[in-house]
Order: sequence, then structure tokens, then C-alpha cells
Amino acid sequence: MLKVGLTGGIGAGKSEVSRLLVAHGAVLIDADRIAREVVAPGTPGLAAIVDAFGKDVLTPDGALDRPRLGSIVFADPERLALLNSIVHPLVGARSHALETEAPDDAVVVHDVPLLTENGLAPLYDVVIVVDAAPATQLDRLVRLRGMTEDDARARMAAQATRENRREIADIVIDNDVPLTALEHRVQDVWDDLVRRAHARPGASPESRPEASSE
Repeated sequence: MLKVGLTGGIGAGKSEVSRLLVAHGAVLIDADRIAREVVAPGTPGLAAIVDAFGKDVLTPDGALDRPRLGSIVFADPERLALLNSIVHPLVGARSHALETEAPDDAVVVHDVPLLTENGLAPLYDVVIVVDAAPATQLDRLVRLRGMTEDDARARMAAQATRENRREIADIVIDNDVPLTALEHRVQDVWDDLVRRAHARPGASPESRPEASSE
């Protein structure tokens, strides 16, 4: 198994890269999706968040009001750290469980938005950073996600810098490019991951991920 950490700043286009890697054959473990699961109604995670932040972070039907919670924590580093201390251990435990279910010959891609911030790079065999200029990130957040410019800037500022992310990268994918160029770049990255998987100790011709031309 080759364990890959995939990260990038908000609005950098990491989700599109993960989609393309899955199309090539990667097993995806999506930390954002898991983060939603572990704070769904009725879970201990949601109960812990309500204890920490109050019932105002709930919608009328009892679900987590993510925009409300986001407006609280992304402008306050201490409250963001408190939220992370609740959610991250739950996400980590669930991610590990999913990884153990993957085939022995899999290229497992962990999509982790805060990989850099939480010092998680040593957990992976390869770290991929999806990179985009701050102006590109801001445009996508405002134009495509409907954020206000102030909210978008606050969320970007709460994350690691572009330079910090690139420092921990084994592979950088530039996503200031058209989709066709991104697709070609991801194909090259996939081929590289397959080569790395083949070179790992214990890999055999009968138990190796194959490159895809899809």
C-alpha cells in the first residue's frame, strides 16, 4: 500500500485533483466528508461541539450549522483550535479504519485540507500539494462558492501559507491552469505514484496498482 497525503489551500482545486486520481484507480479517504460524518446529528462529535460552542451552532432541525460555526471559529484562532481538538481525533480514527479496509496493493489518497497545519506529512509515503495563486483561490471562493470576500480572506488566512505547504510537498500540482492541462498533470502524477508503489519493498508483479489511461 502506498499512502498519499493530498492537501492544498481552500479554493485551490484539491477536490478536482482527488476526483481525477480516483478515476485512475486511487482509493480516496476524504477528511472533509469524514468530518461531516463524525458530527452528524446524534453523534458524540456533535454533542461535544454543542458543549463547547452552545446550541446557537445548530440548525432548527438539530444539525450542525456550518456557516454559523465557521463565522465563529475562522476569525478566532483559539476557538478554531478548540474545534479542531474535538473533530480531528474523530476524523483520524475513522480515516485509519478506512485505510485498513483498503486492498494491500492500493494507492490510498488521504484528502486532508489541514495536513500542513497539523504537521501530518510524516504519516504519508508521499505528500501532494495542489497549489494555486491566492488571487485564484479568492476568485473561486467568491464566484463559485458564494462567499463574501471578507469571509474568503479570513478562511484563507486561517490556513498555512502557500510557502509552508510547498515546503512539505513531494509533488506539487499547479492548478492555475485549464482543466485539460490539469488532467494531463494528474496523469503524470498517477504514473509516478504507481512507479513508487512498484518500488516499495515487498511489492510483486501480482500485487501492484496499474497505471490507467482513462
